[in-house]
Amino acid sequence: MAERKATPLWDGKIVRAAALDSLRKFDPRVQAKNPVMFVVEVTALAVTLILVGNLATGAHRQLGFEVQIAIWLWFTVGFANFAEAMAEGRGKAQADNLRKTRTETMAKRIGAGGGAVTLVPATELRKGDVVMVAAGDVIPGDGEVIEGVAAVNEAAITGESAPVIRESGGDRSAVTGGTTVISDWIKVRITANPGETFLDRMIGLVEGAQRQKTPNEIALSILLAGLTIIFMMVCVSLYPFALYGGTVLTLPVLVALLVCLIPTTIGGLLSAIGIAGMDRLVQHNVLAMSGRAVEAAGDVDTLLLDKTGTITLGNRMAEEFLPVAGVLPQELAEAAQLASLADETPEGRSIVVLAKRAYGLRGRELGDDGAQFIPFSAQTRMSGVDLHGHRIRKGATDSVIKFIEERGGRAPADLAPIVEGIARSGGTPLVVADNARMLGVIHLKDVVKEGIRERFERLRAMGLRTVMITGDNPLTAAAIAKESGVDDFLAEATPETKLRLIREEQAQGKLVAMIGDGTNDAPALAQADVGIAMNAGTQAAREAGNMVDLDSNPTKVMEVVEIGKQLLITRGALTTFSIANDVAKYFAIIPAMFVIGYPDLQSLNIMRLATPESAILSAVIFNALIIVALIPLALRGVAYRPLGAAAILTRNLLIYGLGGVIVPFIGIKAIDLIVSALHLA
Repeated sequence: MAERKATPLWDGKIVRAAALDSLRKFDPRVQAKNPVMFVVEVTALAVTLILVGNLATGAHRQLGFEVQIAIWLWFTVGFANFAEAMAEGRGKAQADNLRKTRTETMAKRIGAGGGAVTLVPATELRKGDVVMVAAGDVIPGDGEVIEGVAAVNEAAITGESAPVIRESGGDRSAVTGGTTVISDWIKVRITANPGETFLDRMIGLVEGAQRQKTPNEIALSILLAGLTIIFMMVCVSLYPFALYGGTVLTLPVLVALLVCLIPTTIGGLLSAIGIAGMDRLVQHNVLAMSGRAVEAAGDVDTLLLDKTGTITLGNRMAEEFLPVAGVLPQELAEAAQLASLADETPEGRSIVVLAKRAYGLRGRELGDDGAQFIPFSAQTRMSGVDLHGHRIRKGATDSVIKFIEERGGRAPADLAPIVEGIARSGGTPLVVADNARMLGVIHLKDVVKEGIRERFERLRAMGLRTVMITGDNPLTAAAIAKESGVDDFLAEATPETKLRLIREEQAQGKLVAMIGDGTNDAPALAQADVGIAMNAGTQAAREAGNMVDLDSNPTKVMEVVEIGKQLLITRGALTTFSIANDVAKYFAIIPAMFVIGYPDLQSLNIMRLATPESAILSAVIFNALIIVALIPLALRGVAYRPLGAAAILTRNLLIYGLGGVIVPFIGIKAIDLIVSALHLA
């Protein structure tokens, strides 16, 4: 896997662009999408207008103090804008890298019915057109391979320079515009019009242009808006109390109280947290089609994984030769090796290697002795070689038994126990015969990936239940599940059984994640709460999922889940910190506001702030600066550890709840000392 290089947090180019973009976000139509910061902007504007009016009328009793309040209120809005612009800027930097992959490509379009080939600009291609792409050509648009097989360099999309194979008729048939064919040739049917390609969608999504608020964000925004309204009512009700106590409250002071009490910290960082979560996925070469998918990944309860390529290496390897009664192991090994000399599959090569390693049998050249090799076919389910009157075949048990019976032979009594034993161990039996004589069985073993058990244990610690999906029989599936440490398995899986399993889990109130790459996975990917499609898979799979793994690495699901959980924990941690902040600011401002009318409130001035004006100004300055201080945490996210919900809640309360109370006390006091020393209030 080639992860994209993470953009430096304070990259100069991004910071400059974010500073300019933050100015554009002062537009009230933009601020209206964030109720908390919209209130801050409105109050900042109100204070500014009052200042202008006071200057015009000469009523400027506390001009310096009120000017500073107005400036820091505008800074509060500006810093929140800057946080969001920084998050968006990192996404735009990723999009700029993707734009560099665009080239002015010419396409070899094939006429209707296989007619003449014409050279046309790629921008003229339309959905349904068929193009020829040969070695050295850039694939002109997204499509499906309908003929041929070729090696393709997808570095433009994935960043991985190693070529991948794309061929027709399988689950590796999808190709992406902008990638390059480096060997052989393929015919491609275009599946997207210009402007609708996968690369276009990537750029739009990475830039955040199509990003919508998630349900959790909407719910939190409603909560923050409710708290803002409540504190507005509180501040308005304080005015008559102040008059009754003989204290004159100016609008700037009331505004300062309001801005310090409403949850401005999380209000200013909420959007940046969500955008940064999607950006972290992009750095892992996973494209999320929506923020909802990222959040859902953090709440997933059940994870469905294909066996082949995810839990196992995907290539079965020859483990041992098991002859039937009356046959020597070396005789079986020699016949198996002969039948596999022309078999270029990993399984075939492993048989040749095992025969050489175990019995010292030298692999012969394909042309030796006039051998006629029989390729494997789906109809016969066998392959083999005809040599000097010997007709050696290897393949599925029932197919080879049928082969020898047609020649007057019979399956020996000890064949069935050997085959069943291999199946029970999780392997695949490959039966070998010579004419009418059964020789024995090759034990092909699915190789479970190294470290996969530990990964499943970590997923279990994260609260996920893992289910292996395989087309194998239940005996083989059970053996692989036991060896790999998966929680459960679904054997002999079909598209219908996958879909039914997902619906059953969802009916129990669980969120389900599914990984797939084939057309037969599309229904399940569409039904799953998190559908992760492999970029190397079919177009149907990519369109059905709400995430696309550009590296086509099924084991990357752990990183996807961790990033989702990190997003949720970060939002919760900063919300806790923001609300806890209000406690300290309350002790800073309330005594300062009412100490003249209610001297007993001086006992609440536990920070011993210099003057009422200094206390109010220090709280407002801290309220603005804390947003800037928390931008790195919002963009990087709170580190996730696989702890239980209770442990995570306790940690958040201790670190961000208690810290949210203590830090403002220290910060406001430090600012008060500076303000007093500089005689700013």
